[in-house]
Amino acid sequence: MTAHPRGEHPDSPADADDPTAPQPPGPAAEAPADGGADAAPDGAGEAGEAAAAPDGGGTGEASSPDAAPGGTGAGEADGDGARTGADGGGHAQEEGDGGQGAARAEGGEGSAGGEAGGGAAGVSEAEAELAAQRELRERIERRKAERAEPIAAGTKLSGRAADLLAAVRAVESGRTPDVAFEDSPAPAAPPRRVAPPPAPPARTPVAPVPSGPRAAAPEAVAAVRTVLGRGGAPEALAVRVAGALGDTAAERLREDPWLLLSVPGVRPEQADAFARALLGADCGPGDARRTDALVGWLLEQAALRGHTALDASAVRAGLAERSVPDPEEAVRHAVAEGAVLVFHDEDDDEDDEEEDGESGGAGGGGGDGSAGDAEGGASPVLLGLDRYALAEESLADGLARLARSGPEPRWAEAAGPPELVRAVAAQGLVVHTGGEAARAEPVALAGAARALGLRAAVAVHSENGRRGLGPEADAVTVAALMSGAAGPGRDEDGMLALDLLVVLDAPQLDVEAAALLVESVPDGCRLVLSGDPYVLPSAGAGRVFGDLLAARVCPQVASRVPDAGPIGELVSGIGAGELSQVDAPGREVVIVPVRDAGEAVHRTVQLVADSVPRALGVPVEQTQVITVGHGGSAGTRALNAALKQRLNPGPGRFGGFDPGDRVAYAQAPGRTVQGRVVSADAEGLHLDCEGRPERVVVPPDRVESAVRHGWALTAHQAAGMRWPAAVVVLPGDAAGGLSRAWVYTAFGRGERHLSVVHGVDQALARAVAGPASPERVTRLRALLEAVPAAEEA
Repeated sequence: MTAHPRGEHPDSPADADDPTAPQPPGPAAEAPADGGADAAPDGAGEAGEAAAAPDGGGTGEASSPDAAPGGTGAGEADGDGARTGADGGGHAQEEGDGGQGAARAEGGEGSAGGEAGGGAAGVSEAEAELAAQRELRERIERRKAERAEPIAAGTKLSGRAADLLAAVRAVESGRTPDVAFEDSPAPAAPPRRVAPPPAPPARTPVAPVPSGPRAAAPEAVAAVRTVLGRGGAPEALAVRVAGALGDTAAERLREDPWLLLSVPGVRPEQADAFARALLGADCGPGDARRTDALVGWLLEQAALRGHTALDASAVRAGLAERSVPDPEEAVRHAVAEGAVLVFHDEDDDEDDEEEDGESGGAGGGGGDGSAGDAEGGASPVLLGLDRYALAEESLADGLARLARSGPEPRWAEAAGPPELVRAVAAQGLVVHTGGEAARAEPVALAGAARALGLRAAVAVHSENGRRGLGPEADAVTVAALMSGAAGPGRDEDGMLALDLLVVLDAPQLDVEAAALLVESVPDGCRLVLSGDPYVLPSAGAGRVFGDLLAARVCPQVASRVPDAGPIGELVSGIGAGELSQVDAPGREVVIVPVRDAGEAVHRTVQLVADSVPRALGVPVEQTQVITVGHGGSAGTRALNAALKQRLNPGPGRFGGFDPGDRVAYAQAPGRTVQGRVVSADAEGLHLDCEGRPERVVVPPDRVESAVRHGWALTAHQAAGMRWPAAVVVLPGDAAGGLSRAWVYTAFGRGERHLSVVHGVDQALARAVAGPASPERVTRLRALLEAVPAAEEA
């Protein structure tokens, strides 16, 4: 996934019955809203928001909150790649902001049940398809083996370089190198460290590498610009195309125009038009170059919705929607060319493949031996991209390695939380669950480890979360830990120099980030993954924390520490599927019913700029607005425009920004930092971002896709962060984007105060009572569950 903005389609009509029916305003129902010139359209002198549950019990609004009209909110996903679709937790995309624009959400997502096969295949065809699938699996196994086996000297490289590479691979796998270097003394085996090494020297903070495409040579960009102009595509895409396809991008585009689909934000119809302009009559809907690109594009769109793989039937359905004449053949060709991989996770050995072949074709699909769907209860056939497949397999191997770590006697003397201490003493991998208050437990465990003289680190998702723990926690962000900008650094083997690593906000780890993290944890180090299982999952692909909980391959410690106060009580009930009324004598929870999106925007600005600061003493800069999507009548675009006009008016002379504007910068996929605009020049937009001692300069070509105004965020952007006050906006056209996980995450972002601008009627209660979290198609759980079985065999 990329940092390029995506879109959302909250689309559900509001119910006619309003759960927030007005009651006569009174002293007990008075909320911290101000009347006067900024009063709501009903003209009431003092707004009557009530400190009550968001199901509407006891609201004090004087005007009649008619049901908000339904319709489609033309939303858009987070600038960091996250979005909540109609299911409230998945990812999709629609019209974007820059270049060609982000693609619309596609309905290619598959279910576990495959579609029935087509015509029956003959025996010879079944045997041929079975042989093809075996060959593919052999190729995958060879690829895995090449990563694990030593490389003989002289293979692919020659001379000393080959000898050195072979020696490095041997050391990495724990073997003695076969080649000795006469001019280099053999290093002595390092003694087992009992006492911790001296503290490493202080490091100068290093800014993370921008997540945009790599810089291409100017001549390569110029050549791509020429090809794009010839094909009728916007020449503004040249930098992104050259960054994605490399210095030979122009030649590659001439040969295969559909490679344009590899650039984030380009839609299939745009790539088709580009191909027709370049190739003329030489291209058609069944062109193998087109179908291969479409298969990869469908899987990339699935990754934006959080999936690491898709059912083969969903891919074929997506191809059929785009006029591919033979979707089965298109899938088969993409698999044969290595564009995608095929998996049969629950039925993965040769005997099962032979049984599939005897039943009339591998996988039971109609002639599609490489990606047919299963019938009669057999496991589905999944298609996936190489990057996510390798990440999940590497992560499963790394987690299994840590889980196999035996007892460690040094932990017997630790004085931390007893359950966590016992779990960490027994095994190298531990999962800890709980709400906001429970975060103190793994932090205390790290403190106990340091008291024993062990090397311990606490890592969190965001700078906001790190600051919330306080200086005594000595926490770092996961990004800073991995880049070396903060934390203990790495040992002589390139591993993190730690005896204990505690990772908070673990649900925000996508599969690729988690794989890199686990690969850096050395043998003997204890890894504690801690998080709230009810929050929205990561913005990137995967469901790491949920899959690890479901696989049950390591100890799981559930905190018994409840979140305090009315907000904690409300959020805890939402996690259990109940939207209950809570007592909020200090106006900790306020419900603001609205009739339509215009009123929702007006009341939100009133709350942030006047009511909350005046009545509760929370400054404007410590109040965060959270809504469902970027687009729509009350999405982040509309809310940020209104808030900017009130809080920092200006002409927007720097690409829509002015000095002092509050912004959200998507510095990497799934990771948003907040900051303020300082200035702008030819180099780009200069930002002052939290946690960064130096100014951040965003190049001009990335401003549109990576920087947004930040007074209002989506819940995915706000995950892992908290503010003294939060204003959650629920306009009527956002009802389809709600889910229990979304409501739980959004409502839990306020520490002292929560205002809910309520215009979705009964849709809020239905979302809370619905499924706990939208499903994602992943392979990690099956890979983890297969590890013990493989060892026993």
